[in-house]
Amino acid sequence: MNIVRITDLSAPGVEVFSKLTETQLRNRLDPEKGIFIAESPKVIKVALDEGCEPLAMLMAERHIEGDARELIARCGDIPIYTGEVSLLSELAGYWLTRGVLCAMRRPKPRTVEEVCDGARRIVVLDNVVDNTNVGAIFRSAAALGFDAVLLTPTSCDPLNRRTVRVSMGTVFQIPWAYIGEVHTDWPDAGMERLRRLGFKTAAMALSDNSVSIEDPALAATERLAVIMGTEGDGLSARTISGCDYVVRIPMFHNVDSLNVAAASAVAFWQLRRR
Repeated sequence: MNIVRITDLSAPGVEVFSKLTETQLRNRLDPEKGIFIAESPKVIKVALDEGCEPLAMLMAERHIEGDARELIARCGDIPIYTGEVSLLSELAGYWLTRGVLCAMRRPKPRTVEEVCDGARRIVVLDNVVDNTNVGAIFRSAAALGFDAVLLTPTSCDPLNRRTVRVSMGTVFQIPWAYIGEVHTDWPDAGMERLRRLGFKTAAMALSDNSVSIEDPALAATERLAVIMGTEGDGLSARTISGCDYVVRIPMFHNVDSLNVAAASAVAFWQLRRR
């Protein structure tokens, strides 16, 4: 083990955990040098299982011979930074990590065509910007049988630290890609791209011409792309009008909508491949 004991958070090598912002970690100007942070032994294990490359770890000393021992053994000679719990607790959110952080190389971005190859059920996140919601949607997609996640360019990064944690590592298990590089690539060009791949599109929205999520035609569709909108305003009129279906979830007690993460779980279960 390459154990490096530290006495302050400005020690060389520790800045990846203590100082770099999410934007700096992502390194959009040079994606091959991008980094993300995985938190907790369980999430780190999933990332390693899916082939992510570890670069460094940070943990309280008790974890070295404890619940991180097997993870460390899988990570070769990378530095394992450790220090007093009182020091590490100065890191924002450290206590939410179950005591173990791992800096990992961002995987090579995939194309829409790659992640949709063989897929029958996908979800498109249109301008979904809350990291917690995106993480929860990934977790539901993995649990309920969806094959891939696409994100419009204005949606948040699936490898954001909080998103990874909330997803419980499913961001490494479910193939995902951005559908376009700039905001003008959606909806028109993105919709056409989905159609060329053989997908029917279903906008989750409240509309006079919407059909119930229980409509048999939806379940019978061979390849279906379910489109979920932003937390506040939902999908734009332009996106809705461009879809093959507009779909609503029947509700009671005059409730008009669900949080996008909750709505996604309902949609994934009802529209899953069968």
